[in-house]
Amino acid sequence: MVFTAAALALGPPLLLAAPWPALAAAAAAPFLAVNVLHARRNRERALANGLVAVVPARGMLLVAPRAGGGAPAGGLAPALACLLSSAGTVPYVKTMIRERNSEAYRRGSVAYRAAALAAAALLDPWLAAPFALRLARAAVLPGRGLRVPVVGAVEVGCSLPLLGFLTGVYG
Repeated sequence: MVFTAAALALGPPLLLAAPWPALAAAAAAPFLAVNVLHARRNRERALANGLVAVVPARGMLLVAPRAGGGAPAGGLAPALACLLSSAGTVPYVKTMIRERNSEAYRRGSVAYRAAALAAAALLDPWLAAPFALRLARAAVLPGRGLRVPVVGAVEVGCSLPLLGFLTGVYG
């Protein structure tokens, strides 16, 4: 309630000064609506819900350059790379936890990672390295009985090369 009151009080003057964030919020609204619908049905862990949640989160990479005075297009390649990577994390984590016995999920996760590797290499050949790491992880780790904290730590560790590349190239 406090945040809502603050947003209602401070939001209109901010939007009058800079209306473009309202467009970003409007673009994220359909994704939020899907997430709310899944939450109302107690299906927060559904594959579709996870995939839909990734889109506006990575879309912030289009908003951030604009907030800093740049053009949104400056964030397009990093946003696409992060979207490709994060979208693959959703099924991969399912293969490691909730769907750990599903061969279909494992094959789908590996197939996605292979396709993402090819797409990322088209964005920038140097992206092949962090995406190949993610592909190897998706192919090798399922079925090894890793505990949830280890799965999370490996995921964070596999994110660091992508973060390093994107930070080095795009600032």
